[in-house]
Amino acid sequence: MTIGTAENGRFSSTKLAGAVRHDWTRAEVRALSDLPFPDLIYQAQTVHRAYFDPAEIQVSTLLSIKTGGCPEDCAYCPQSAQFDTGVKAEKLMDVEAVLSEARAAKDAGASRFCMGAAWRSPKDRDLDKVCAMIEGVRAMGLETCVTLGMLTAPQAQRLKQSGLDYYNHNLDTSPEYYGRIITTRTYQDRLDTLDHVRGAGINVCCGGIVGMGESADDRVGMIATLASLPVHPESVPINMLVQVEGTPLSTGETFDAIEFVRTIAAARITMPRSMVRLSAGREDMTDEMQALCFIAGANSIFYGPKLLTTPNPAADHDKHLMNRLGLRPMA
Repeated sequence: MTIGTAENGRFSSTKLAGAVRHDWTRAEVRALSDLPFPDLIYQAQTVHRAYFDPAEIQVSTLLSIKTGGCPEDCAYCPQSAQFDTGVKAEKLMDVEAVLSEARAAKDAGASRFCMGAAWRSPKDRDLDKVCAMIEGVRAMGLETCVTLGMLTAPQAQRLKQSGLDYYNHNLDTSPEYYGRIITTRTYQDRLDTLDHVRGAGINVCCGGIVGMGESADDRVGMIATLASLPVHPESVPINMLVQVEGTPLSTGETFDAIEFVRTIAAARITMPRSMVRLSAGREDMTDEMQALCFIAGANSIFYGPKLLTTPNPAADHDKHLMNRLGLRPMA
């Protein structure tokens, strides 16, 4: 398999027999990202085909099991209690209501069911119901994923005992730009939670958001950080900012589509065994842009009309697009 390496500030191809690296430097990721677009896509397709069937897409469904009222100040998030976005704080859903949503998701073709709660970190008593949800969803034959905020090591172990497959906890952006987006928890807090999840033997889902006013170097920094973790995240969601009225990031320029595809390709090449998920922002993407993302190595999406609180393409539209592209859901 051909993988590229940076030499003297440029990027050239070399035979590495499909090696998975954890020592990506920012200079290398930057050189990769700066490749002429046809060369970058060729590299991404070569890597993707070495590890995955390029015609298969993993389909997940995401449900907000506890909406709004979060004390964090993430500048992109409509669920923060610090912003007036019209999202009302709600209690944790009942277990049976969540399981009903999971059954519907499976019937619609989802193979993974993700549950998100707007917490800074869960209270131990909250985990009783969450663990019951995980057990019930797994009993249906679906993979399970939750995102609950920061975790302690014992909490991660408890989730593992319930059978949790994946835990989502995004880095969001580069270490340098992070403080411009969030002040209520540190970058190290996020890395510590990832360590607790790994220590418990749970798969990691970790990615970030682009289009928040960050520089190209910040996007490089985010990818380099993810690709240099001791174990690559098994799932890497790449989100495009959804501008929500009332949040500090509600205005700004529309993010460049080609630059977004470049970010997808860089994630695919540097983390070749990971599922690269085309996540938030698809409602604002053309079908052609999404097709480019799949060509660049994205092989996972969320089905359903809503991602937590923001819009997502209708399942029928996604099925039609996948049919047009000759793609099929991953079993």
